[in-house]
Amino acid sequence: MNAYFSAGMVYYLLAVKLHPHLVAGTFISRLNRFAALVRIQGQETLVYVANSGRLRELFQAGRPVLLTPVGPHPGRKTLYDLSLVDLGYALVSADARLPSTLVYEALVSARLPEFAGYEEVLREQVLEDSRLDLLLRNGRRRCYLEVKSVTLAENGVALFPDAPTSRGRRHVDVLARAVGQGWRGSVVFVVQRQDASAFAPNDAADPAFGKALRLAHQHGVEVYAYRCNVTPAEIVLSERLPLVL
Repeated sequence: MNAYFSAGMVYYLLAVKLHPHLVAGTFISRLNRFAALVRIQGQETLVYVANSGRLRELFQAGRPVLLTPVGPHPGRKTLYDLSLVDLGYALVSADARLPSTLVYEALVSARLPEFAGYEEVLREQVLEDSRLDLLLRNGRRRCYLEVKSVTLAENGVALFPDAPTSRGRRHVDVLARAVGQGWRGSVVFVVQRQDASAFAPNDAADPAFGKALRLAHQHGVEVYAYRCNVTPAEIVLSERLPLVL
């Protein structure tokens, strides 16, 4: 079902389908930013983590996880990507690559009314010294978008970042300057779990990012947060969340 209900800010969009044969495992430990040990059928297995965040609230020993088999590829050391973490009451997507694709698919399908009226949707666009996720274009009109993956939630509030992010602050500053030059700019936070009812910058982890985001917002940078429904079959944008700035 694909629909948009403006009154409730509820979206049913094109989903990112997950691998039809996810593999169950048990988290053991994180080795570095992009690698973790997982027990699969009694065997310790190295898996790829597509997320540079700390994810400490997710990556706890003994926690069930679901893995995407990727098969042997030249130059690749792992046979699995760590896709989902089972908290018992909710599934959380740990793959930071997915949010940009979710937003892109929603935009090209014209199912995000906040960004209606653009003819082109371009990925990975350079602005100043930063590579931003998306550029919407219609004649001379431009809207630059940076998409951020959110996995942390506390007391029902989704929080970003979970660690200091100089890159995130740089993106926000670049968008603010773009708005100052007459373009449109937006930061889109994709909350990859469905147990959050609001979004806020995580000042405890990175007060400088929160300050930069609020200042950019005051100068015209648009900020949106969308919650996802996460199942073993798919991840889909489901609802726009209120902001606590």
